[in-house]
Amino acid sequence: MLDALEIITTVIVGLLVGVEFSVAFVINRILDALPDDSAQLGRSHGGRMLGALMPFWYIGSLVLSATWAVAGWGEGGVGLVVAAGGLLLLSVVMSLLLLVPINNRGKTWTPENRPEDWKEQMNRWDRYHYVRVAILIAAFASLVAALA
Repeated sequence: MLDALEIITTVIVGLLVGVEFSVAFVINRILDALPDDSAQLGRSHGGRMLGALMPFWYIGSLVLSATWAVAGWGEGGVGLVVAAGGLLLLSVVMSLLLLVPINNRGKTWTPENRPEDWKEQMNRWDRYHYVRVAILIAAFASLVAALA
């Protein structure tokens, strides 16, 4: 049973990393290269769509990691699982304090109502997101190392 939990947790966190990496280094770059208001409209739509899904994914990843740490207590690699859980917790706190407030504003914007500094706010979100992606990669790497 622990083996299944380890694999499920690692896959779920790995998929989370893949989506967030893709947002940072693929999707937003594609959107920002589109003409006219397309970038802002795409980011608003992405904020609504992913903003509805990601809280469950982040909290689910954290819960799975905590469950693995508890179930595997005393087993080899549990320290890496605890470290991964700590990093996932940091990513959740960072999201709530830094990224979600910007996302909540941005997902309501249209070309007619967006603020003058919308690009600066999106750039700030991107910078925070790069840090969050690095944290998630470290958490995933910790989980993979715990499997070894």
